Amino acid sequence: MKQNGVFHLIILFLSGLVLLFILAPITGLFFSSSVPQLLETTKDKEVQGSISLTLSTAFFATFFFGLMIVPLAYLLARKDFPGKKVVMGIMDLPVVIPHTAAGIAILGFISRDSTVGKFAGYLGLELIGNPIGISLAMAFVSVPFLLNAARDGFSAVPIRLEKAALNLGASPARVFFTISLPLAWRSILSGAIMMFARGMSEFGAVVIIAYHPMVAPIMIYDRLGAFGLKYAQPVAVIFILVSLVFFVLLRVVAARKTE
Repeated sequence: MKQNGVFHLIILFLSGLVLLFILAPITGLFFSSSVPQLLETTKDKEVQGSISLTLSTAFFATFFFGLMIVPLAYLLARKDFPGKKVVMGIMDLPVVIPHTAAGIAILGFISRDSTVGKFAGYLGLELIGNPIGISLAMAFVSVPFLLNAARDGFSAVPIRLEKAALNLGASPARVFFTISLPLAWRSILSGAIMMFARGMSEFGAVVIIAYHPMVAPIMIYDRLGAFGLKYAQPVAVIFILVSLVFFVLLRVVAARKTE
């Protein structure tokens, strides 16, 4: 009994240290800014525009690429084919490479001299320093979160249900939309939320594609370098609060949809 008690105390102590490690810096950040500072920063049009840009580009990246990621996740969950592990490794690559390297890769992919850049130029678009370019950078580093969650969700769907529907004459498309997708929806939505959140917080890849217009993480860095810690802290606090509100709202919506 004593050994169990000591073991549980050790677990509680280590868990408390981890929680303290997360909460202490954030709590210190919140207490570093006064209410008048926060109110003044909230009214700042530049801050409002930056946060709005961050939310919109992250949402666009999640929605647009989600339409392609979900079918790929289903393919990886249901089909075995030569090179499958290579494909899975490639899709996980953005998680392990430095995000500045990811930004340079995206920059080369969408630059004016690239095929994509020339095509965008033909349409009258300049992807560098453009919200579309920002969304591409966000998507590049956050795609694995949705892909892996969706793949796990599809893998958890019993194959016998899909086969039974096929044997009854349902088309593969109907099986996907009426059986596989609804049963994997919770995992897909959770992955989409994580992809959205990861895109919002990206700095390294985005700053190479577009320093201007500034998303919130770049604005925080810019104010830190230009004006010091005192002026960067209120922006950081507001962005954390906005991120928290959106994250909680998305979780609530996800919980309601899966009830």
